[in-house]
This record gives sequence, structure tokens and C-alpha cells, in this order.
Amino acid sequence: MRTDFGYFEEKKLGKPYDVKLLKRLYPFTLPYKVLFACSILLVVFITLLDLSLPYITKIAIDRYIVPQIAPDKLENRDSAKHKTGHKTRFLRADISDPEIKTVVNNYPDLFKPDLLGSDLLEPDLLEKHGNFAYIPFDKLSRLSKKELAVLRKEDLSGITGITSIFLAIIIINFVLNFIRIMIMELAGQKIMHDLRIRLFTHIQGLSIAFFNRNPVGRLVTRVTNDIQNMHELFTSVIAFVFKDLFLLIEISLVLLSINWQLALVSFIVLPFVLYASVHFSVRARDAFRTLRIKIAQINTRVAETIEGIKVIQLFLHEKRNYHNFARLNHENYRAGMQQVRIFAVFMPVIELLGAVALAVIIYYGGSGVIAENISLGSLVAFIAYMKMFFRPIRDIAEKYNIMQNAMASAERIFQILDNRESMPQPVVSSGSSPLSIDKIHEIALENVSFSYITDETVLKGVSLKLIAGETIAIVGRTGSGKTTLINLLARFYDPVSGRITINGIDIKNYQTSVVRSKMALVIQDPFLFSGTIRDNISQGKTDISEEMMGQVLEASNCKTLINRLPEGLDTILSESGASVSSGERQLISIARAFASNPDLIILDEATSYIDSETESRIQKALFNLIKNRTSIIVAHRLSTVRHADRIIVLHKGKIIETGSHDELMQKKGFYFRLNQIQL
Repeated sequence: MRTDFGYFEEKKLGKPYDVKLLKRLYPFTLPYKVLFACSILLVVFITLLDLSLPYITKIAIDRYIVPQIAPDKLENRDSAKHKTGHKTRFLRADISDPEIKTVVNNYPDLFKPDLLGSDLLEPDLLEKHGNFAYIPFDKLSRLSKKELAVLRKEDLSGITGITSIFLAIIIINFVLNFIRIMIMELAGQKIMHDLRIRLFTHIQGLSIAFFNRNPVGRLVTRVTNDIQNMHELFTSVIAFVFKDLFLLIEISLVLLSINWQLALVSFIVLPFVLYASVHFSVRARDAFRTLRIKIAQINTRVAETIEGIKVIQLFLHEKRNYHNFARLNHENYRAGMQQVRIFAVFMPVIELLGAVALAVIIYYGGSGVIAENISLGSLVAFIAYMKMFFRPIRDIAEKYNIMQNAMASAERIFQILDNRESMPQPVVSSGSSPLSIDKIHEIALENVSFSYITDETVLKGVSLKLIAGETIAIVGRTGSGKTTLINLLARFYDPVSGRITINGIDIKNYQTSVVRSKMALVIQDPFLFSGTIRDNISQGKTDISEEMMGQVLEASNCKTLINRLPEGLDTILSESGASVSSGERQLISIARAFASNPDLIILDEATSYIDSETESRIQKALFNLIKNRTSIIVAHRLSTVRHADRIIVLHKGKIIETGSHDELMQKKGFYFRLNQIQL
């Protein structure tokens, strides 16, 4: 048999189309759109709470900590203003409060009345001058701490209220974030679950040719690592993109409302941020693509090493295998460091641009505070908002990092999902049911040709017919096409030309599941799954009673094996059945064939590499298996096929002889010479 087993590099993908990939991922999110909608609503509400914190700080400073009260009538007569060119800031005192009135009366030289006229507030002028008096901020230091506390008790009360609101917002923010994270994790885990099931199901349905070209490690990487890389895309990127974009827009509007001139000045760094983001994003995608390939190659190398460890150790191949792995690992390291370097430059660039914007705000905003064109609270809020403005930019950069990683994985996942190498299934019209096989009466190959690789034909115009109850043997030298013929019968491949029929109907008109349900294949090196012997025999069938299982074990000659095991049928087998001998694996596989009760038995070198004693047990089990069944025996040992009803001799993909053992021996042709060589 000739197949393309060579390892090959994964295809280099072209220009990335994130939008197209996201569109393809979108259907996986639809079942959980309610969860995403709730998460986005929570994100919007959380963002509004975040936006309120700097503004609350502004209110606290401007209204309670450093209230800037400077009535025009006081400013106009303030000689200091004319001498220095700056406005004088005053604190307003409500002298209708007895305690505050006492403090004001104790310092008549410091307070000014709410009225043009006298520079001093006489005690008996209260009724004439209204309920407020004003004191310059630079004179507050002359009051004692107790008097200052009395004078500013409303401010202290306001600060207490503002602090309570601030803490309440933080607590609410914490609770809402917890709920949002739980919702997004639930949605993300469910989406990954669905995507992994979809990918696994698709892989199971692909043809054998696909697995010949794709190493196990690569496929394992797609189902595990690459699916896991999608986790943060669904749990954080989707919701946070809304949050970050919403935050950027809202902060921009708030900054413009506070001081539009200062906001425009601070926005001069945004073109540089945009350029840096686009420049580094292109390089990041290439780095993540390389990483995905290298991880798949490492997994493939590890899987091959574990599977072939006996060969590696026997031929002292450890050193060479180590160097091959070290090379792959170093390439993975270099790809990882390339990705690290990209973001090691990108993130500081964003930080630098944020610092430049902050410096611009401090310079222009500070000048505005000195000139009293902007309040101190407004400047503090402006600085806080600008820091908050660059936080979503950094978050978007980080999320883009995650998204690039996820998109690199998504490309590879959809590469497999787009593969259509599965066996074509017949189209069943609505209202009709698919064709079924009650019992196989006849199997025929009509001028069948096949090749694994173009221009290298393996089977050439093969024609034969197999009647129910007949046993035929297929013999020939290695590479003559024996196993290929079996693969075509089991419909692992379709003929290049000609056709195969069951009961006169082309095998392509049946569902592959229908065809294979009527067949059982016992191969030279049977594969057993990790699990119990019972599970390996029944293969998930729940209709096998204990009585039927006993009959299967008796017919397959497995009873001796089962009886000597402490747990019997419930004995756990290791991966590939490595915990039992090759002969015992073969007996279990024969029991598995019995349990499926097939019409057609295919034996592919079923007794090769078995000792004589075990071969005798297997031969007896095989005789029981093929009794009263249609069977095909492929064998190198010609002694095992002498009792076949008909022997088909293949040579270079063609049938060159047909007949019983005695007939072929009398012809003294190719079959005769094969017998002489073996004898």
C-alpha cells in the first residue's frame, strides 16, 4: 500500500481577515446572546460608574476642599488684584450660624462683608450686611484648628457625604464586575465546549487520507491549545471592546465639556497612538501565527517520541531525537521572544505617549489654574480622566494581543473545519429514507482502479465477485494492493474508476455507516482503547446481555484470558492495550468483531507475528468467527488460506490468478512459486 505519510509544514496563511474570522465565530455565540447582552449592559453601567469617580473628586475639591468664591464686588475693590494681576480667592462664611458668627466676630479684621463699603465687618452691621462674610484663603492660617473646623463644618459634612458616595460606587462596581465575570466565563466556557465538540466531530468524519497527511500532535493542538486560546476572546475581548470604546467616547466628551481647548491640546498624541497600534498589530499577527505552528510541531514531535520510544531506544536514537526536539523548541522560543519584543516596545510607546499627554495637561492646565481660568478640581479631574483615557488604549492593545493569538488559532481551526475530505454521502430526498442493507448477499468489484498519488496506480482494473457465505483469500507480495482493496471495501477510500456494489447497488449510494455496520475488520496489529475490556468488546452497545457476552467470549477463545484477570471483563487496559500481549489484543479484537455480529468478516494479516501456541488459539477463534459468514482473508502465510473457497492472487495491482489452493498449485504459476519460496 502506498500513502502519503510524510510530515509536512503547515500552509503559510495569507493576509489576515479578522472581520471574516469573527463573522465565522459569530454563529457560535448566538445561543448565548442573552448572556452577552447582559454582560454588555453591565459593562456600560460599570463604565458609567468609573466615569463618575473623577467627577466626584472634582466636586469634592471645588465645592468643599478648595471652594473658589470671589464675588465681583469683592474682586473690584481688592487692591491686591490690581497690584499682582491675580484674582483673590475667598471662603464664604454663613454668619447666620451662631458658631460661625462667633468666629467671624473674633476676627473682624480678616472678614469682608457681602457688600461694597467698609473693609471690616463690624459686629453690629450683621443686619445691614446680609448673612455672609468672606475671608481670603491666605488668611485662614491665622485661625485655630478648632475655629477652622467650625468655619468649614459644612465642607467637612460635604466631604463625608462625597466619601460615602465614592465608597458606595466602588462597592457596587465590585459586585457588578463579579457578576459580569461570572456571566462571561459561563458564556466563554459554553462556546469553547461547542467549538471543541464541533471540531472533534468534524475530525472524526474526515477521510483516512486526511489523517495520512496530518500528524497526531497537530490535530491534538487544534482541539486543545487552539480552542483554549479562544477562551479570552469570548470572556474578555468581546465585552471589553464595548467597554473600552464606550469609555474612550465618554471620556472624550467629558474632557471637552470640562475644557475643550485643553482637551484638543491633549488629543494631539492620538494620531501617534493610532499609527503605533496599526504598525505593531501587523507584526504581532505574524508572531502569533509562527507560535501556533511551532507549538503544533512540538506536540507532534512529543507524540511521535512517546509512540516510537522503543525504536528510539533500541537504535540509540535518543541524541538525534533530542537535537531535533531542541531545534523545534528553540524555534518556538524565538517565536515567543519575537512576540514579547513586539509588545515590549509597543506598551512603553503607549505609556510614553500617555506621559506626553499628561505633561501637556499639567503645563497648560496648571497655567490655567494659576490664571484662575480653570478650577483646581477641574484640573485634577482632567488629569484623572486623561489617565483613564489611556487605560482603555492600553487595554485595547492587550486585548488586541489576545485577539491576534485567538485569530491565529481560529485560522488553523477553520482550516480543518473547511476541509471536506470526508466520504461523500448520498443525498436523501425529503420524505424518503436512506437505503439500508438487511443482509449482504453479494459484493462485486467492477473494473476498479485506485491510486493514492496521481500517476502511481495501486489497483488496475480489478474485478471480482463475492457471494454470501463464501470465503475468499487475497494473497500477493508486499505492495501488490491487498490492503488497498480492503480499504476500498470498507469505503475508507473511493475508487478512481470502476465501482463496488453491494447487492447490485453502488456502495456510494449507501451511507458509510450502513456499509460499515455490516462489516468487521480484524487487522494485524489491532487497536484497543484505554478503558475496560468490556467497553472494548461492546464498543458502547448497551443491548449485549451477560449471556450474550459469555457466548462472545467462548466463541472468541477469550474466556481463559478473562478468567485469569482479577477484574475480569472490568479490567482496565492502558492506552492502545499495551498492558496485554499482542496475541491477547488480537483475541479481544476478535471478540469485538463477534459482538458486532457482522455479515462480512475481513481478516488482514490477523495471525502475523504471533507465536505458534497463541496462533492456534487465534485460528480457532477466527474459524468460529467466519463460520456461516462471508469472509475475506488477506495473508502472507499461505498456509492460513489453503481452505479458502477461492484464492485471489494480486501482483502489481492486478488479479493474475484465481482458484482454489489445489487448482493454483496444479497451474504451477505465481501462487505455486510463492508457496515454494515460503516452504
